[in-house]
Amino acid sequence: MENNKTKHIEKLLIEQIKEGNEKAFRKLFDTYRNDLYRFSLSMVISKDYAEEIVQDVFFKVWVKRETLNSDLSIKSYLFTITRNKNISFLKKAANNRKLREEIFYESQKTANSTEKYIREAELEIIKQSALNLLPPRRRLIFEMSRNDGKNYAEIAKELGISQNTVRNQMSMALETLRNFLLNNHDVALALLLFSSNWM
Repeated sequence: MENNKTKHIEKLLIEQIKEGNEKAFRKLFDTYRNDLYRFSLSMVISKDYAEEIVQDVFFKVWVKRETLNSDLSIKSYLFTITRNKNISFLKKAANNRKLREEIFYESQKTANSTEKYIREAELEIIKQSALNLLPPRRRLIFEMSRNDGKNYAEIAKELGISQNTVRNQMSMALETLRNFLLNNHDVALALLLFSSNWM
């Protein structure tokens, strides 16, 4: 009964927002902003960027208020938008060194030892899953580079292949690993791998 009442109130609120009622929109903002902020922070790590993303979410809702569907859950709608913005941000960060290092620094600064231990264990599992996708020779080249710290010339000499072949194999390996990490796992964890020079 209480759930039906809540849905009814929420539906009226959305109808008011669609009509441009700023007080109704403020009520929506006050109701969900903290939950969305915590959700965003869990993914992007940075407090500043999490806050910025939440602001963007509500800005988008206000701009597109006339298209809101009052029959659907506004909470689910808000979380979906937030998740999509988080993922877009992390993908952007993965390709921006300065941003990537900033997020990585924040994650290192805020994680306690237990969380760090758990995260490192998760990262190791993800790394192995990703590496298992690579053909044997390509994986060997990647591990010689990342685990043994060898340059392309050293790898080429040891394996009896050209540096160009090593370079091409590394490029294909990195593309495979990045796509796997961004599409199949927690993007925040994937970002840590990008930031730790493994990728």
